[in-house]
Amino acid sequence: MRRQNMDRDWIATARTLSEALPYLQRYAGAIVVVKFGGNAMGDADAMAEFARDIVLMRQVGVNPVVVHGGGPMINDLLKRLNIESRFVRGKRVTDQATVEVVEMVLTGLVNKRIVQAIMDEGGRAVGLSGKDDDLMVCEADDPELGFVGRPIEMNVQVLRDLFTAGIIPVVAPVATGMDPLETFNVNGDTAAGAIAGALKADRLLLLTDVTGVKNKDGDVVTEMTPDDVNRMIADGTIAGGMIPKTETALQAIEKGVRGVVIIDGRVPNACLLELFTEHGSGSLIRPENLPPRENR
Repeated sequence: MRRQNMDRDWIATARTLSEALPYLQRYAGAIVVVKFGGNAMGDADAMAEFARDIVLMRQVGVNPVVVHGGGPMINDLLKRLNIESRFVRGKRVTDQATVEVVEMVLTGLVNKRIVQAIMDEGGRAVGLSGKDDDLMVCEADDPELGFVGRPIEMNVQVLRDLFTAGIIPVVAPVATGMDPLETFNVNGDTAAGAIAGALKADRLLLLTDVTGVKNKDGDVVTEMTPDDVNRMIADGTIAGGMIPKTETALQAIEKGVRGVVIIDGRVPNACLLELFTEHGSGSLIRPENLPPRENR
């Protein structure tokens, strides 16, 4: 009986792989930028599962770029150092002392944990920040926020060089300014969108701790165009923390990204479900001139 069950399990696995073949072929050579954050970053099992999915993506010919946040870890160290955390309109006020902590946590602690997790799953990864090779140059987003940056210049050749070498880039959202002595803290979604736009990525996947964009009835909207998003923001359907995520999506699409998906990162194998299954996962925002997901 156990042998029969095992046979059935392996047959189901083989069937799943066979059904995934058209999607594997579609994304061969594609660039996929993944914003990783939320509770999964502090959970060892969730981190390992995410890393395994990223390694599998690279193994089947996708060129993934991981961009990460690290807000809870930053908050923890600031508290231990007795540095006050203040927020204005949901964004961290970042003075000189705070930006030093941000850089230390994101480029040192968080970045290297993700790199190690990918390597533990058999992948090759290199950690870098927006400062490396002037990948991301910023100006102050709002004087009231201090050293919070808005990308104004992107230099993504270093990422393309890593793709060629078969290496997965893991990017911490810390950047330099026009004055090379300046350091800026950059919102993780904003950094991921800027990198995806500069690379003209095939997909930008924004992993979150929510199920996706919801309509007025509370149901997840599986697919939208920029016009749909603007209408939903205007009538209040999209509100709160979902507004900056959808605005990041619109900006990325304007720069040539072929689709942005807001995904519930708590769902196992969420990235693989989006790329390699018929229906995908989460809320896809696509340009008007591209066909719906089922016809892609």
